Amino acid sequence: MYSSLHYFIASIPEKVYRFDLVMYHDLLAMIFAVEEINQDHFLLGNKTLGFKVYDACYTEARAIESIFTFLSGLKQLIPNYICKANPIVAGIIGDWASSSSLPIARILGIYRFPQISHGAGLPVLSDKLQFPSFLRTVPSAYYQPFGLAQFIVHYGWTWVGLVATDNDFGIQGSQQLKEELIKVRVCLAYYEVIPTQIPKSRAVSLVHTIKKSSATVVVIYAFTAQVISLMEEILQHNITGKVWIASSSWAFSDAFSKKELWKALHGTLAFTFYSGNIPGFKEFLYTLSPSRYPNDNFIKELWETAFGCKWPVNGSAEILSTENKNAKSSFCTGKESLESLDAAVYQTEKFRCTYTMHNAVYTLAFALHNLQSCSHGEGPFANKSCTNKNNFQLWQLLHYVRKVHFQNKSGQKVFYDENGDVPPLFDFINWQLTAENSMSFFKVGSYKPSSSQHPELSMNDSAIVWSGGHKKIPKSFCSDSCSAGFRKVPLQGEPVCCFGCAPCPEGEISNFSETGDCVKCPENYWSNSQKDVCIPKYMEFLSYEEPLGASLATISTVLSLVPLAALCIFVRHHDTPVVKANNREVSYFLLLSMVLCFLCALLFIGRPRNENCIFRQTAFGVFFTLCVSSVLAKTITVVIAFKATKPGSKLQKWMASRTSFLIIIFCSLLQVVVCVAWLIISPPFVDINRSFSWKLIVECNEGSLAMFYCMLGYFGFLAIISFVAAFLARNLPDSFNEARYITFSMIVFVSVWLSFVPAYLSTKGKYMVAVEIFAIISSNAGLFICIFSPKCYIILLRPEKNSREYLRDQKYVEKKSGHLSGMVAFASHHYGYISVIVGLLSKSISNSILLPSYMAWDPLVIAFFCL
Repeated sequence: MYSSLHYFIASIPEKVYRFDLVMYHDLLAMIFAVEEINQDHFLLGNKTLGFKVYDACYTEARAIESIFTFLSGLKQLIPNYICKANPIVAGIIGDWASSSSLPIARILGIYRFPQISHGAGLPVLSDKLQFPSFLRTVPSAYYQPFGLAQFIVHYGWTWVGLVATDNDFGIQGSQQLKEELIKVRVCLAYYEVIPTQIPKSRAVSLVHTIKKSSATVVVIYAFTAQVISLMEEILQHNITGKVWIASSSWAFSDAFSKKELWKALHGTLAFTFYSGNIPGFKEFLYTLSPSRYPNDNFIKELWETAFGCKWPVNGSAEILSTENKNAKSSFCTGKESLESLDAAVYQTEKFRCTYTMHNAVYTLAFALHNLQSCSHGEGPFANKSCTNKNNFQLWQLLHYVRKVHFQNKSGQKVFYDENGDVPPLFDFINWQLTAENSMSFFKVGSYKPSSSQHPELSMNDSAIVWSGGHKKIPKSFCSDSCSAGFRKVPLQGEPVCCFGCAPCPEGEISNFSETGDCVKCPENYWSNSQKDVCIPKYMEFLSYEEPLGASLATISTVLSLVPLAALCIFVRHHDTPVVKANNREVSYFLLLSMVLCFLCALLFIGRPRNENCIFRQTAFGVFFTLCVSSVLAKTITVVIAFKATKPGSKLQKWMASRTSFLIIIFCSLLQVVVCVAWLIISPPFVDINRSFSWKLIVECNEGSLAMFYCMLGYFGFLAIISFVAAFLARNLPDSFNEARYITFSMIVFVSVWLSFVPAYLSTKGKYMVAVEIFAIISSNAGLFICIFSPKCYIILLRPEKNSREYLRDQKYVEKKSGHLSGMVAFASHHYGYISVIVGLLSKSISNSILLPSYMAWDPLVIAFFCL
């Protein structure tokens, strides 16, 4: 057996070797297993196992020297030679440390000498080309960096320190861990590599680095000697609040036996391989005594280390603890009770290294058993032969060692894969200093690597006691996390874990303080003022609930009642001259069209839908075309009426009311054709305008703008024709000539829609809709005011003027005074309001809108037109 029962403390001025109680437990586990096997006649029959112990002292040099001594079998070392004809050693167990197991495995691999380590986890040892005869009863440390990285991520730490020993295990493991931490965005506050024999000056320098760093968590890839030197300096500098993460190399080391180090180690979390039970081993440990094994030098060192005493005579001990030479201590009597020792000093439960040692010894025993049990013709070698049971070759035994598969006494199955490794399974152990001033070890988690991309990490956070006895999970950050609504900003020359905080841009949020970047809100969402929540974008459309929509809806509804009221007035006074003189039926139809035009404005209010979008523009176009067509029909009727009075005129047959309705139907059908073509080619539809970042404009896309403007242009064209016809007929002699009213109404109508186009194109969203509604209301109101308000005024307020006698008298006055004098008199007495409405219109336009002299306007009418 190879083990490191002693270690050298380089930080102490005197050359001191300390006795490692943990490694001594491994030795005792081997002795216990050998005694069990020898008592079990089933395994080896009448053969007896023996053992020989070599102490590597945690150094590669001592390990290589010991292996050469073992192979040579002579006092003089002869490298690369086995001087014994028939080696009686079946296999080697050890070393526990990877650093010393590595050179031993290279040498033993040459001879295919079976070697089973109970603690070496270095990943390279799985390479069977370099180490063909090496096996181990502990999982490969290849998985350790993955488990540590997952553990650090689990607690959200992003700023950690890393200390590693300057050997294969420390360098390879720490470099692998460093790479894994980079992948999970964890930064290293420092990365320190310390020599295997760390001098005091180096330990002091390292402690200063740890103390001044803001990293709370420190991962240590080291061995017992380095950890003890480091912790002694930690205590001297009174450093507290640090969380020590132990690798498997010192998870259960001699550091536990030093009570003065317990304060520094309190709250340590160790990542180590699984543990198991060894039935009967606890009772065996308590039976040890110097009197029972008087020739065992290690027991005497156990007594000195565990009880702090000193033997009066060193006897035959070649290596004896010299720490207490200058200390005042009592002498050892050998009657001290091992049961009185603290569990941290003398471990008797929850075995780990001792458990793997026990499995290693039984592996050799079962391999020998299978070799001895081989039946002729069923062997694994050439021609199914077996080996010589009393003179076998080492490579033959190695074959059986690799094929071992048994169940140990704790019920666990032990077997090895093609790389000589056991299935990986790890535990997280928490070192807790109890109220009784005793160090206890509690399993607080587990890590099971798997072939999948999701290894199993399970932690019992509530069971962990952190450094200083706290239950709250400590923080370890270079910079405090940004609050919600802020993003991380890298600092020049600093690691990515050191950052500043800046507000998220508009439209982006960060609702978790751990996030590094802001997240863009979904397409239909926008960030709130705090930039921590995505809220639905404001849906903008002209609704009935808002003041603008409600006002327009009210105005449209109220104004639709005005032509309806006028229609009722006209129907009631249908036999009066004012109503009869100007195509009574067309007037009725025009008033109904005006009602529909006012009401069609309501279709533009409310959330747009496909049905609304299609119907509102077509309804608007058709209804307004009916209005303008009716006006055109009235104008043409006036012209025909005056032309038909001439003798022999052929226009008399067109005096019937059906002529007016034919004009209305024909002009409206053309607009219907335009609208139907529009709906077929590219109908309007609901569209979401995302040109604004903070809101969504729900609007009707007109589909084909060309068809939309064709529809507007068509009834504009009809309005212009009506204006021209009315303008030419303005001076026809008749008291009820409507051409003058129509001229003025068409000026208002065309002016409104000409101003509508640039206003419509320069607005967005609901204001675009409001502009169109306003154009509908104002143009329709202009038509009604200019055409029907004078008639309603006479019917309601001047009924004496609505008679044949009055009209006959007015015609006589007009003939006497002359047309020009009548117009001047009328303008001077009754039409001062025209200058307010039309302003600077040309004289010809002014003349065209002079009203007949029979209308006596009072100040109420003038005020109405000014408004």
